[in-house]
Amino acid sequence: MAIGRERGRGGESHRERRRLMTDFLLVAWVSALIEIRRVGWMLGLGKRWTPGEKLKLLFAGYNGTRNTGSDVRVQEMLRQIRHVLGADNVDFSVMTQSFDRTKGYFEGTRQVYLPDVYPPFLFRDVRRNHGVIACEGSMFKSKFANALATMMIGSLGLASAENKLSLAYGGEAGHMDGIIQSTCERYVHDSMVITRNVESQTLLNSLGIPTELGTDTAWTFEPHPPEYARKVLRESGWDEKTPILVLCPIHPFVWPVRASVAKYLARVTTGAYKDSQYRTVYFFESGPEVDRKYQHYTSGFTNATKAFLQRHRVFPILVGMERLDAVACRDIAAQIPGTPVFTSDDYDMFQLVSLLRASSYMVSSRYHGIVTCMPSLVASAGVTMDERIRNLMRERGHQQFLLTVDDPDLEPKLLQVMETLFTEAESVREGIGRTVVRNLKVMARMGTYLEDAMRRTYPEFPLRSGVLSWEEYLPPLGSNLLQLAGRYDSSPVALAAVR
Repeated sequence: MAIGRERGRGGESHRERRRLMTDFLLVAWVSALIEIRRVGWMLGLGKRWTPGEKLKLLFAGYNGTRNTGSDVRVQEMLRQIRHVLGADNVDFSVMTQSFDRTKGYFEGTRQVYLPDVYPPFLFRDVRRNHGVIACEGSMFKSKFANALATMMIGSLGLASAENKLSLAYGGEAGHMDGIIQSTCERYVHDSMVITRNVESQTLLNSLGIPTELGTDTAWTFEPHPPEYARKVLRESGWDEKTPILVLCPIHPFVWPVRASVAKYLARVTTGAYKDSQYRTVYFFESGPEVDRKYQHYTSGFTNATKAFLQRHRVFPILVGMERLDAVACRDIAAQIPGTPVFTSDDYDMFQLVSLLRASSYMVSSRYHGIVTCMPSLVASAGVTMDERIRNLMRERGHQQFLLTVDDPDLEPKLLQVMETLFTEAESVREGIGRTVVRNLKVMARMGTYLEDAMRRTYPEFPLRSGVLSWEEYLPPLGSNLLQLAGRYDSSPVALAAVR
């Protein structure tokens, strides 16, 4: 038995070394390309923006996977930045991993294909633009994929290497593996990072990276009108009267996704690792322990919901905010007969968020599930896998509505959270409304940080002048947000001094 354990440890150690080598090769490749651009710029190669031409910006993000949160963030980022800089002055491009899955998104913006093996693409396309806006929310962290963090760092580093606009917009930082943290420290220090919470700002400041405090950009999103949601829900069995309880589960234990050439070769030659392949050379975590944790998580969700349904008359629905969430949604729905499932594979972001906002109560493991329903004052609780929902609940003052995905007592605790959410719904909604308006103001402030970055990088760019109210730094707001702003903000203030 001892020998078996030693062999097991040896196998794990070998896999870890291979993983680290794969990360190292990708980081080394991206780093080399940044240095090539830096040297080229010093030798007079490259071209900056000049007055009279449209400012070309590349929005670097994780779109094209039907991750509703990522898509909503970028949608609103594009709207806000176009509004602040002037639609006639700019020419935007946004990355996508699938044109089919972003069809109809990002109006007025060119979509460019992001390949799985992305360094050559970044090297080429950052050069074609006058700047980069890094879009991904989970921007600087190893929780999901070091390859994603490396792409964000590489995009910003390639832009700053040629003294172009290099701006991370509403991003988050968390634990980074050593090689990712050192690369971030080296190549993002000439960029500006607008974080979406204080915790991320503190971490990046400790690395010497300049930051400003911002927020997420999904707050201004406008989905399809309520009539759309009512029609779809009615067709799914809703009586148009019973309060709706929406659940947004995930599979929290398959992360991080890691690149593995060895697994890819085994997959191609022998068919191994089929179930854990994300795509091409990228693979999820897998194994008996992952399965055990997932079963505990889904049974906690299921049993707590079934007990809650016995006590309260609500109409439950399951929403998969990302395509990957469909498995968890369907596993839970199988145990709660008659529960409709709506996933981002079948519903676009305008449709899905409309459905979320028709609900009265929510339990979500998706950060943007909570954020996008807050403008409709949906009383929400979180079951979190990382710091994003935790930070949001802290900001709302609702830490009592927060659990973790691996809580050993998830089922009884979740039932208690749902009961408390039900009885305290009105006070919860009051806190949510204030949080939405506060974040709208912070998002508006991000527009002034964008202007400051433009003045430093391209001082001749034609920015607006005069004293502007905070609303004028946001894209056009829907009637629901205007009503919230009127209710929770009685004293509009100017954000910009006279220019």
